[in-house]
Amino acid sequence: MKIAANLSMLFTESPLAERIMAARIAGFEGIEIQFPYELPAIQLKELLERADLPLVLINLPAGDFMQGGAGLAAVPARQAQFDAALQDALAYAAMTRPACVNVLPGRLAEGVTREQALQTLSNNLRKSAEAFGLLGIGVVCEAINPLDMPGFLINTPEDLQSLLERVDHPNCHAQLDLYHMARQELDVAAGIRLLGTRIGHVQFADHPGRGAPGTGSMAFGLLIDALREAGYAGWLSAEYRPGDSGTTAGLGWLSEWKQR
Repeated sequence: MKIAANLSMLFTESPLAERIMAARIAGFEGIEIQFPYELPAIQLKELLERADLPLVLINLPAGDFMQGGAGLAAVPARQAQFDAALQDALAYAAMTRPACVNVLPGRLAEGVTREQALQTLSNNLRKSAEAFGLLGIGVVCEAINPLDMPGFLINTPEDLQSLLERVDHPNCHAQLDLYHMARQELDVAAGIRLLGTRIGHVQFADHPGRGAPGTGSMAFGLLIDALREAGYAGWLSAEYRPGDSGTTAGLGWLSEWKQR
């Protein structure tokens, strides 16, 4: 397993275009960006090449989701908008070559039943998995805790497992965020065992507080062992809130993790 930096949350002291080299200098082995589209794809490609870092993950455009809305992927009335977002992400990914693309389920929209939302989401995930598979790029979908994000459609490992069974596509996997599981006081190791080989990407932050490893009480060593036992050999992406002293000052954990 290698360690990546989520540049939507880390190194935000600098403009996005400068964060890639900052991550390289700090010792990260890859980077992910939630929504990189403010940078032209050719510029991001050049920045990645200059830093000699792979792009691990980006999110599909999600409409109004980051502003508190329902997003696109699970809203039947927004199918045309989702299809346009998928085409935009395919064009961007063809240039920047992320290892995988995350399709956010979003929130349950007003007037839409949970079953309607899940059916729309599973159809869109299957469509995305097929399209990105032609580029050799994986598709993932994540669970987010409903305490930090009320109304989010997919919350638990069980939700993810059920969704992936609906989708039933070999190029669609679970994105497992260890923090979001711990925030719900779930047994995180049990969630890892449940999803097993369906895990396609892992993100982490400590709990409580969503800070860097060591600022909370999560037993990351045991969780990494559980991931290994489950057969996971992919990326571990740091997606946490740095302290007031900034990202670099809080990276004391990184060298130990790399040695492990």
